Parts: sequence; C-alpha cells; structure tokens
Amino acid sequence: MNNKQNKWICAAIPALLLHCSIGTVYCWSIFSQEIADYIGFSKGATEWAFSFAIFFLGMSAAFLGNIVEKDIHMSSRIAAICFAAGMAGTGFFIYYGGQHQHSLISLIGIYICYGFIMGIGLGTGYLSPVKTLMLWFSDKKGLATGLAVAGFGAAKAIASPIMQALLDNLGEGGIYKMFFILACVYFVMMFAGHLLLKKPEGWHEPQKKEKGQSILSVIKTRPVTNYIGIWLMFYINITCGLALISQEKMIVKCIGLAGVVGIISTVSAVFNAGGRLGFSAWADTMKDRNTIYRLIFVLSIAFTGLVILTGGIKNGQGNTLLIVLVLGLIFVVNAGYGGGFSNVPTLLSDHYGMGSISAIHGITLSAWAFAGLTGNQVANLIVNSTGEFIQDSHGNSINPVGYQNVLYLTIVLYIAALLISLFLVHPSKTDAKKA
Repeated sequence: MNNKQNKWICAAIPALLLHCSIGTVYCWSIFSQEIADYIGFSKGATEWAFSFAIFFLGMSAAFLGNIVEKDIHMSSRIAAICFAAGMAGTGFFIYYGGQHQHSLISLIGIYICYGFIMGIGLGTGYLSPVKTLMLWFSDKKGLATGLAVAGFGAAKAIASPIMQALLDNLGEGGIYKMFFILACVYFVMMFAGHLLLKKPEGWHEPQKKEKGQSILSVIKTRPVTNYIGIWLMFYINITCGLALISQEKMIVKCIGLAGVVGIISTVSAVFNAGGRLGFSAWADTMKDRNTIYRLIFVLSIAFTGLVILTGGIKNGQGNTLLIVLVLGLIFVVNAGYGGGFSNVPTLLSDHYGMGSISAIHGITLSAWAFAGLTGNQVANLIVNSTGEFIQDSHGNSINPVGYQNVLYLTIVLYIAALLISLFLVHPSKTDAKKA
C-alpha cells in the first residue's frame, strides 16, 4: 500500500467517520421541543443540555489534550464509547421522563448524558484525528483539517432529515427510540474510525525531543499576548456565530420565508461546512494564515452593518433586496463560523510547531466551551428583553426588533476581533520564512 492510499485510509476516512458522527450534536434543534414535550418540561429547561454538551466538549478537549497527544487510539476509543453511551443514556432518561412526567431525575439525567458524557466524547473525538491529518498532509495542512472539520459541519445537513424521518415513523416514543438507534449507528461509525486512524510511521522519533516541554513553555516561545489574541479571536467568532445561528430559523420567518425554513437551514449548514473546507484550503496559499481571520471578520462586519443600516430583519418581508441581504448575512456568518474552526489548528501549528499541537489545540478549544455558554444565551436574553413578540401570518410568534438588536452586539464583537487579529496576533516564524 503506497503513502497516497495511506493518507485517505489512515487519516481522512477515519476523521470523517469520527467528525460526521459527533457533529450531529448540532441537530439538537430538530428534537429539543419533542424532548421537552415528552418529559413535561419547558424547552428553555431542556436547552441547557446542548449548552452543557458544547461546554464539556471544550473543557474535555482542554484537559484531555495530552492524552490525545500521547495515544490517539486511546482517545478515539474514549470518544466512541462516551459519545454512544451518552446518546443511549439520553434515550433512557427521555423514556424515564415519559413514564414519570416532570421528573427532575429525567432532566438531570439528560444533562449528564447529553451534556457531560457526550461532551467528553465530543472533545476527544474532535481532537483525535486533527494532528494525524496534519502529519499525513503536511504540504496542505489547511485542506486536510478543513476536510475533517467540514465533516463536523456537514453532519447536521446529513443527519437532520434522517432524524426527522425517524421521529415521523417510529410512532409513540419515537424520540427515545431514535436515540437508541443512533447510539448504535454512531458507535459502529466511530469505532471503525478508531480502528483505521493511524499516524505516519516514524513520526514518534522527532516528537520525543519536544515532549519534555510543558504546554506553557511552548506557548511562551512566542509573546503570551499572541496566544491570548488567538484564543480571543476564536472565542468571539464562535460567540457571534452561535448568537446569530441560534436565532436563524426565527429570523428567516421574520423576512417572510417561513415555508422554506428547512431548505434555508440546510443551505446554511452547507455554507458552514464549505467555510470549514474553503477558508482553510485558501489559507494554505497565504503567507500568514491569520489573514483568513481578518477576511472572515471584515466580511461579517460588512454584512452585519448592511443589515443594521437597512433594518433588514425588521423590514425584510416583501422586500427582495433586504431578503437577499439577510440571507447573505446568515450564509456569510455560517461560513466564517466554520472557517474559524478549521483554521485554528493550522494557525497554532504555524506559531507553536507540531510537537504539542493536540494539547495546545485542546486548551484553545476551551474558548468553544465558554462561547457555548454565552453565545446563544446572550442572544436569547436580548430577544426576550427588547422589542415585542408578534404573530406572523403563519401563526408564529416572532420578535423582529429583538433579532435585529442581536446584531448590535455581534458587530461590536466582530470589530473587536478584527482589531485583535491586526494588533495582537503577529506573523509566525514560519510565515517569515515563507516571505
């Protein structure tokens, strides 16, 4: 078997199997209302399960990054077991909640299984294939990581219609039956990825020398403000992305497109995945990968500013130009949100080398953890505290002014991120050699 074949069998295919499985965490909105209705709690109460899942994704990546660094087979095995067990456990507590309505045991059980246990599977599963990909595709690191992380983004587009079909056809208790079925399917996919995943032969030799350094020592090889800048850029991009994406369906209804919400949601998921692959592959051609973040922030600021100036969300219904602007904002933010994820590991490797990249990448994913707790929650607070809810022609309760006001927060944060990118994150030594 030649090296060209090995790249795909030992890195790309297992990465897609892992990321296409764990990426389904973003399908939460498909079934969150069904869970709430089935166990007798409000949608707001069950929403915390998703926030906890993203928080523990980031924190498990931060704390278990060293395990990924030392043994990708152990970390990918942990990922498969925890993700599948968390999904099956969620199904059990949904079943329990259906038998015992309004039971706190069922709600807390869902928090633990979907949030904590699945969160550990998410963090280790997300990290496990990334460094391996960069080692196999050393000449096109951005393309390689973009391919895997695109699988994470595309998972929603692929799995959403399947989950909806299961919910529609499994009859009474379909919501918990779906979780049991998917737990089995994703365990098989992830375990297959775990068995295939393999680093290039001989890589352990050059790694030994760098392993003596602590993560803090590696970070201190550059000005500490440089790492802080990368962390903050990443955090802000996710926070803004989640703030808008969490309100996306209602914004689409505000501009009079309630009948095609599902189609637009799928298209935005494609932009999310496309941004992960496209922006990272594009960054491979640049002298400084940080340039891609500046581009993402400039595009996000431009489209957000245009929708603010035109009152696109408030005034969009029936106005083709404003509808195009609002959809453009949704698609650009989704693409930039995805691109921010796929470019972080390669940007970090340019600045700090490959020796401890899994651990440094893991610590940086803590930004995702905190953004998961703040992005959609702050957006919900703004929507619920400003403007007023009205009924649209389809009977949907919408708050156009509230959704419009979310943009004032995101444009300020995007401007702050652009300034950080310009003044705190300086070109790496690798970039200087390229020049």
